Order: sequence, then C-alpha cells, then structure tokens
Amino acid sequence: MEIAHIQTPIGIAELKGDENGLVSITVLDDKKPIGTIPEVLKDAVEQLQEYFNGNRTVFNIKLNPSGTDFQKRVWDALLEIPFGKTISYLELSKHLGDVKAIRAVASANGKNPLWIVVPCHRVIGTNGDLTGYAGGLHRKKWLLEHESPAKQTTLF
Repeated sequence: MEIAHIQTPIGIAELKGDENGLVSITVLDDKKPIGTIPEVLKDAVEQLQEYFNGNRTVFNIKLNPSGTDFQKRVWDALLEIPFGKTISYLELSKHLGDVKAIRAVASANGKNPLWIVVPCHRVIGTNGDLTGYAGGLHRKKWLLEHESPAKQTTLF
C-alpha cells in the first residue's frame, strides 16, 4: 500500500492506494510531511489538486475502497450526485429503494473512505442542515461552498 500526503485548503490529505486503485482519502488534523508522491497515486494527487484549484468537477480515478456490499451501493450512488448539487439522506435512501433504510444509508455515508472523490459531503439533512461529516462540519461547509452554488435538489 502506497501513501501520499498533500496540502489542501482543508488540511493535509492522506491518500492510500496501490495498482488496484485508490483505497482511501482522509483529511488529517495533524501535520504530516509532504514527501514524494508514489507513481500509483500521482494521477489521484493531480486530480485532487485540480479540484481544489477550481479546475475539476468530475474525478476519473480507479477506486478500490473496502466495505460491505451495501456500503459500496451507497458509495456508488454518491458518485451520481453532480458537482455543486446536494441531496438529503432521505432522497438517497429512496434512490436506493428503501426509505426505511435512512439510518443505514447515513451510516454507510459516514464510513465512506474516499472523501471528496466519493462526494459524501453533498448529502445533507432533509431541512437543509449540514448534518454529519467524518471530517468535521467545517470541512463539509468549505467543500459545499467551494462547489457552490450548492442548492438542494432532487436528483433521483
């Protein structure tokens, strides 16, 4: 498993992956040294930098997250949310075919290991509140403002 650290406007991003794809992206609260970028992560690093510079709205990176089949279904659905748009947990649950699964959907959303690329930050509360984000609500707010105008809309 290769690891890279890059500076972003929301903190140091730690990327992990190998030849099978990107396994995780997290933004750290701690400082890490910015070192050499492993070859297998160069494309992901470049695309993230383009995103943060305002020059990319869609990612084209090979992904290889670990999770249950249900979690992967939720994460795949997150990939369908367009840049600059938001949906509610309820809408996401409906899209996945079970409105009663809203808590399970929210839990899977919170366990997304590929922050930013798999845009879990685009899921908000039914009332428009910024609810829950593993990286902190201040980062979720920054990401949505970066992608603005982020207006709630029904996508599915």
